[in-house]
Amino acid sequence: METTSTKSTATLMHLSALTQYFIPFGNFIFPIVIWSTTKKNSNFNDYHGRQIINFQLSLFLYTVILAMIAFPILLFTIFKNVPLIDLADGEFLIQDFSAAKISGIVTVAALAVVTWFFLKVTEFFLIINASVKAANGELYKYPLTINFIKPTAIRAEPPVETTQPQP
Repeated sequence: METTSTKSTATLMHLSALTQYFIPFGNFIFPIVIWSTTKKNSNFNDYHGRQIINFQLSLFLYTVILAMIAFPILLFTIFKNVPLIDLADGEFLIQDFSAAKISGIVTVAALAVVTWFFLKVTEFFLIINASVKAANGELYKYPLTINFIKPTAIRAEPPVETTQPQP
């Protein structure tokens, strides 16, 4: 049975990943700080800390892959209509740009952008769901997560020794 303090810390650990919307890389910094300070005290917090860090690292990897697909395609599509002489003169005016000149590969880039948006919305709701599970004392494993930091098996907490009065 987890204590209220342990459950609250695990919940805070999950919710701290939402700081990415206010602080760059807050989704890594705050969960790592909370996890590293509490992992020795509780197997429950150790498990949840590993899960949130693995989830955030996985999402970062997926974002990098999607960006590597989308950005070159979109940049090529935009700049193929701009003569290099205009770029050298400092004029950046796209002339004769129409939907007919957009190639089919732009669809791949657009799908990558839409997938990234869907990934961020899903991330938000999964973090909220994991926070609720942690607050209820349940273990939660994020979907689509690569285990960069291997989760340890949940061991039974050592029993608390109580002293019996001597008769």
